[in-house]
Amino acid sequence: MKIRPESQEDYQAIEEITRAAFKDHPYSRQTEHLIIRSLREQGDLAISLVAEEKGKVAGHIAFSKVIIGERDQSWYGMGPVSVAPLYQRQGIGSKLVRAGLQALRQIKGKGCVLVGDPLFYDRFGFKAESCLTFEHAPKENFMALCLQGELPRGEVLFHQAFAVSS
Repeated sequence: MKIRPESQEDYQAIEEITRAAFKDHPYSRQTEHLIIRSLREQGDLAISLVAEEKGKVAGHIAFSKVIIGERDQSWYGMGPVSVAPLYQRQGIGSKLVRAGLQALRQIKGKGCVLVGDPLFYDRFGFKAESCLTFEHAPKENFMALCLQGELPRGEVLFHQAFAVSS
């Protein structure tokens, strides 16, 4: 398996994988593919990686800047993270997360936030932090990972693309 930056030729596969990965997700509004498209169209998809298996896109991860306490503090939001159903439970999601966090370090990102399952993301060092708030998710599902410096304080705002409706 190979992890690499997305290319224009991957856009359709990324959309299909994202739709399929979130199809039966209990907390999804089925807009994840629209979020990625909007971030890309607005030039705000800071990092976008695909996992390629046997020449086919098997997974995708996206990162975009977030605002904390009404300021850009060089922190990023992770997501959506998608793995094609055929390839799930094979470690591809974990490899995408690790590669994405490494890419964030390379661009001097200071940290990352996400909304997700603590049982999955705690293995990467993510945890709920009381100094960071996000009103659109349960506290235990909103997690952060500080990559450098100190943990900021304040309300986190994801890119406006996350408010897109179907």
